[in-house]
Amino acid sequence: MKIDDMLLSTGEWLKGLGPMSDIVISSRVRLARNLAHHRFPMSASEEEKIEIRRNIQQVIERTKMGKDLSNIDLEALSPLDCRFLVERHLISREHEEAQGARSVAMREDETISVMINEEDHLRLQALKSGLQLEAAWHAIDKFDTELSSFLQFAYDDRLGFLTACPTNVGTGLRASVMLHLPALVMTRHIEKAFRAIVKLNLAVRGLYGEGTEAHGDFYQISNQVTIGRGEDDILTDLRGVIDQVVAYEDSARKKLLEEESVKLQDRIWRSHAILANAHIISSEEVMRHLSNIRLGIHLKILKDIETPILNKMFIFSQPAHLQKLEGKELAADERDIVRASLIRRHMKATA
Repeated sequence: MKIDDMLLSTGEWLKGLGPMSDIVISSRVRLARNLAHHRFPMSASEEEKIEIRRNIQQVIERTKMGKDLSNIDLEALSPLDCRFLVERHLISREHEEAQGARSVAMREDETISVMINEEDHLRLQALKSGLQLEAAWHAIDKFDTELSSFLQFAYDDRLGFLTACPTNVGTGLRASVMLHLPALVMTRHIEKAFRAIVKLNLAVRGLYGEGTEAHGDFYQISNQVTIGRGEDDILTDLRGVIDQVVAYEDSARKKLLEEESVKLQDRIWRSHAILANAHIISSEEVMRHLSNIRLGIHLKILKDIETPILNKMFIFSQPAHLQKLEGKELAADERDIVRASLIRRHMKATA
């Protein structure tokens, strides 16, 4: 698979077809694993990292699921191509910025990916559209079981799976759900909801995970505890919280429609007008207006824009995607012009 081929499509997680997709963008389950008798990537020599990567790639090719994966050598990519993969949620920012032997193996539909030599030797990831935590878990658990028949993972009978970061020790499981919560933001109930979530040992982060801010009312909620609890318990607790947050957001949307319908419609149609006519627009502003458009679609205020078109605007308006489309690197002000032109074309096509 070539990076440029990915410009022709979006991943399955952005198609908006999964359960509760009006509020839940995607579900992700990630497992951290390390090989026994090898130093963690941050301490390993370059020769050792090369050997680790080679061994893992060979094993992946021997598995049933691995036959559908294409390997991409990050060392051979340009910084722009690496950033492109970050925007697709296929590699982390840490994987992008690391040095030395590292790669990612991924399915064409982007539902399964494996980061090799990130913070840990392996980061297995399943990414699904909508609220599909259980399906994501079953997919990645099956892959993990396949790999474990060929690889000996670093494991302690008392602690569980050993990882580079102590917060991942135990199951090595990180489950997260990306949510679109504009109504909770508009009704100023978002902070109250997040305070309750944090008390339950869950984390709230921005669009690209740890260390990122929320843009366009998109948030990730994930577990923080990985040790001393089973995978099913972690997923059950997270699912219970997500169900409540979805219910709160749904209730807030209905309240806005009933009590502030004119203001709500004005906000949505103003965003529609700006996106249809702007000639310069930043990433942050696009996210804010696309958030309003997305809300308008699901409240049936806007009827001519389909979710796949919206999602294409959402992903292709990101900096690396814009530059890949243009075939060259662009300064920030140039990106703002190209972004506005891209959005106008898509908005015109929906008119």
